[in-house]
Amino acid sequence: MADGPTITTIAERAGVSIASVSRVLNGLPTRQETVRKVMAAADELGYVRNAVARSLKSRRTHQVAFAMADVGNPAYLAMLRQIQPVLKAAGYRLVLHSTDAVAADEIDVLHSLGERYVDGLIMSPLRVTEQHLQMLRAARAPVVIIGSVPEGTPVDNVRADSRTGVKLAVDHLHALGRRRIGMVNGPLDTVPGAARGAAYREALEALGLPYDEDLVEIGDFYRAEGARAVAELLLREPGVDALMCANDLIALGALDVLRAAGRRVPEDVAVVGMDDTDLAAASWPSLTSVSLGSAERGKAAAELLLDRLQHGDREPRLVTVPPRLAVRASTTGEEPYPASRAAGRTRADKREGGRS
Repeated sequence: MADGPTITTIAERAGVSIASVSRVLNGLPTRQETVRKVMAAADELGYVRNAVARSLKSRRTHQVAFAMADVGNPAYLAMLRQIQPVLKAAGYRLVLHSTDAVAADEIDVLHSLGERYVDGLIMSPLRVTEQHLQMLRAARAPVVIIGSVPEGTPVDNVRADSRTGVKLAVDHLHALGRRRIGMVNGPLDTVPGAARGAAYREALEALGLPYDEDLVEIGDFYRAEGARAVAELLLREPGVDALMCANDLIALGALDVLRAAGRRVPEDVAVVGMDDTDLAAASWPSLTSVSLGSAERGKAAAELLLDRLQHGDREPRLVTVPPRLAVRASTTGEEPYPASRAAGRTRADKREGGRS
């Protein structure tokens, strides 16, 4: 190999096509796994790294990554539905990473920015560790965080105001006459779990209600875990008359358990969720929920990233999206029919000439 490695020999070593090698070495949009294989083969064969670096730096990939904890969570889907069109209009493709809130996976995504497989990253981590912060400070591409990071972290940041959101929900339940208001939260070592747990205590204190640990149950941000946590809370405190749930999935689990236990919603127990996802309006009964502006946060994050790609030397920006309470039947009373049944009844009425 006197003349040194070529794209043909790199392709053979990497087990990919010559075209794929060419795309990687020219910085064109390529699957991350292909980039890794080609770069590893180039290293093994002694391909001149600075030539590769110059090639990769000479062009943008026109790809942006979005890393989230759970691609099945409708809150992240609401973000995605706003991120995608904003980036697409600017000529960028979107690469998705579902990390299952595993810190090591998120760190790997941040580390891979050095491979220049994307031009920038939008990330929504549930936990922010010191290693996250180190990687963010050393990031080789622009990063926007959806969530809270410590002041001084050199990245653009889009936040929800979940503390105010919890207060809106607890105040609403209190105004309805509820006094045994329980809290079903996610893990307290997560950013949202810690913020929402603290906000619950603050909201009770502001209303003159005592904080009772027996009315608090910690689970996770999934429907099954929500159901398990609510079942344990009801077993311990059957007199609970309202539940403040840390997200809509937990709240849907609460509705499942209450229904199975013969507890009427909201007559016996009122339920409030958070995120105001599509599932909230479609549940039975429909779910009162605090909107944390998932769609607005996704749009703001995409716009901040595009601006950063154009003006890389500007100061980091912070955007906070205010919450709002969507009041539905789970706190104020059941509708006569779920939406699907009402639609079916309307069609039947039309077929039968409107007879009831």
